[in-house]
Formats: sequence, C-alpha cells, structure tokens
Amino acid sequence: MEFGLWEKYYTEILEDFGFSRKNDEESAKLLDEILSTEGCLTLDDLSQIVGFSDKFIVFGAGPSLNEHIEMLKKDYDLKDYVLVAADGATTALIEQKVAPDIVATDLDGKLDDILLANIRGANIIVHAHGDNIDKIATVTSFFNNVLGTTQAQPVGNLYNFGGFTDGDRALFLAVALGASEIILAGMDFGDMVTKYSRPNIEKDVEKADDFKKKKLMYAEKFTQWIVDNEDVDVINLCE
Repeated sequence: MEFGLWEKYYTEILEDFGFSRKNDEESAKLLDEILSTEGCLTLDDLSQIVGFSDKFIVFGAGPSLNEHIEMLKKDYDLKDYVLVAADGATTALIEQKVAPDIVATDLDGKLDDILLANIRGANIIVHAHGDNIDKIATVTSFFNNVLGTTQAQPVGNLYNFGGFTDGDRALFLAVALGASEIILAGMDFGDMVTKYSRPNIEKDVEKADDFKKKKLMYAEKFTQWIVDNEDVDVINLCE
C-alpha cells in the first residue's frame, strides 16, 4: 500500500484511538537513529534472504494458533514457506519447536523469545509507534538483522508497507516481499485475546477489552483490503 493511500487510514486510526502523530514520528526518528548507528536491513536485503519461496505463512496470536501450528507441522512441509511470526506468536512457535524466518514486532511480546528467535536466525521487523519509544530505545540494539517500520511518514532507514497491528503489518510485508500465497494461522479476528498477545493476562485465553477488539477490527479490515486489492492468494485457516 502506497503511503498516500495509507495516510487516509492512518489519520482515521489517530482520531479513532486518540494517538499522537507527533509521538509516532518521534519514535520513528529514534528508531532510524539507532539503525543508522547499529546497521539494518533494507527491503532488498530481506528479499534476498527469504527469496527461497514466494509462499508465506503468517502466524497471529489468536486462540487458534497452537491448533494451527500442530496442523501445519503435520500436513505441510514448512521448509517450503517463509514463516512470519506476528510478535507474541513467536512464543507459541518456540514452544512447538518451529523457527520463524521473520518476526514482526512492536516489542510488546515476550522479548526473551523474540531474542531467542533472532539468535536462531529470524530477521526482526521492529515497528516504531508513540507508545513504545522506551522499548525502541532500550531493546532495539540487542537484535541483529533488523528492518525498521513506522506507521507514520517513513524516514531514513524506515519503511511503511501499510497495516496497523503486528498481524496485518506482517501481511503487508509479505506482499512487499512478493508473496503469491499467504496462509494465515492463528488470525481469528474475534473478541478473545491469548497469553501470546497479552502476556500479563491470568488465563491462557480471555475476553478482549474494547481497545483490543477495536484493533482486531482494523486488522480484519486491512487483511480484507489485501484480499481485495493485491494479486496474492490469502488462505485463512480459521475459515
């Protein structure tokens, strides 16, 4: 999605959630400064790394995630796919001994698991927004093979492929990397939240609060936009 089109949705999101564009831009500027010093991947770099396949599996952190991982391990050869974990879904993949090729994160999943995935070869897509400036400052430098993204106007080393939540941003990334097929695992778009997306909840699965429900609505909206507008076959295992 070109930024000119994305900006219309972005403005809507800012108004709907009461987010600060200024804070998003400050976070993006900080991430760019860190990546300029530490080094980072370009989209071309990432394309070459994952160029072994144009088929992707994107793992969200919904209630169906573990069931879908088990099914995919049994019925698919995962080596034929680029495996993309949306933030907290990384933990479930590690628990089931599956190594993601890419992790898309705004750094609110279990950082130890994301770091472990990185050590095992995952490329990390770090997303800057106004609410994670402190984590951008303190955590980013621990990762290798980082590509930076923002939901505001892209600056310097950063990209904006479109998308709002970790899950649908991962889909837009897959499209930017030339995906012809994207399988969605653990992308429920319902009203439940799991320990993978909210590590601090008491149970494995709980009712989502209104804030999370609204985010899931946007995730579903942008996923449908990809289905309607991009030349890619999207298969949601929840359907």
